[in-house]
Amino acid sequence: MAFPNKLSVLAAALLLCSLARVSQCGGAQSNYTSMFSFGDSLTDTGNLLVSNALSNAIVGRFPYGMTYFHRPTGRCSDGRLVVDFLAQAFGLPLLPAYLQSEGKDVRQGVNFAVGGATAMDPPFFEEIGASDKLWTNLSLSVQLGWFDKIKPSLCNSAKSCKEYFSRSLFLVGEIGGNDYNYAFFKGKTLDDAKTYVPTVASAVTDATEKLIKAGARHLVVPGNLPIGCSSAYLTLHPGKNSSDYDSVGCLKTYNDFAQHHNEVLQQKLRALRRKYPQARIMYADYYGAAMAFAKNPKQFGFTEGPLKTCCGGGGPYNFNPVASCGVRGSKVCTDPSAYTNWDGVHLTEAAYHAIADSILHGPYTSPRLL
Repeated sequence: MAFPNKLSVLAAALLLCSLARVSQCGGAQSNYTSMFSFGDSLTDTGNLLVSNALSNAIVGRFPYGMTYFHRPTGRCSDGRLVVDFLAQAFGLPLLPAYLQSEGKDVRQGVNFAVGGATAMDPPFFEEIGASDKLWTNLSLSVQLGWFDKIKPSLCNSAKSCKEYFSRSLFLVGEIGGNDYNYAFFKGKTLDDAKTYVPTVASAVTDATEKLIKAGARHLVVPGNLPIGCSSAYLTLHPGKNSSDYDSVGCLKTYNDFAQHHNEVLQQKLRALRRKYPQARIMYADYYGAAMAFAKNPKQFGFTEGPLKTCCGGGGPYNFNPVASCGVRGSKVCTDPSAYTNWDGVHLTEAAYHAIADSILHGPYTSPRLL
């Protein structure tokens, strides 16, 4: 996520509507002509829905998509995601999912993200004994392959690609969270997972480097969310005593782990900036943006507690793995915008909107997006 010259115009326009929904600021002038996105279920706009029957029991069913689209679209939320709000803020159309883009004009961008995707390839999970947990084999390297496949339809020479992609925004993630999720849900310890962090973070920065070599100049690389605030983790990996929880009620150790991943990722991004000074490589602090509304939900318009799930099957956090959102036995709240947590793992449209706003206008992108 980044840009030049018309910057002052764009910044002024966006700042004027900083108190409004990002989607209402879609008329703001932008100097991005396209946007390309990679990642997992935080960013997927339909690829898992097309590629994997597993999703038909979950994100392919109502109430997914109930708020904005009024139907399931393959997004793991009640409505739009961060990638959707950013596209609208820059005057671009919502990015079509790559596997749904055949016959469509994708010159303004396409989304390669896949729900359940990992930064690492399947052999990594075979090695750690967690391959049976994978939702999909469409990892980050596969998504980069899709980008290479579609590239000739966008530009046909090194010069034209350099010019075309210099006006494009690349969103590289969020990706890597599932690498740890699969490990944790397989019974791996936090200490086990910490040994994976340098490898996972390197996979993300290696992908970023490949895109730079392909001509990308403006790239946003998000960090991981505070998984210790996820109702799935709170339910499936509860603490043993009150000291395991912070003042919000999130699990300290899992949040510390997410921050550790983010710190390692930022170190690797700093090295990448030194190597490619011509590229604008921005780190998006999803963790900080999410913790801001977890700590002060009412300040962001959320009337329900940040740990309670809107769509779920009961329990203290309204998360039940046997009756997850979209499955018989689950119920959906009447007003998702009052909640930050959608289904126990993913956030509501309102929460993604808050993160997008924070990335656009707040201190949560380094260097600053605008």
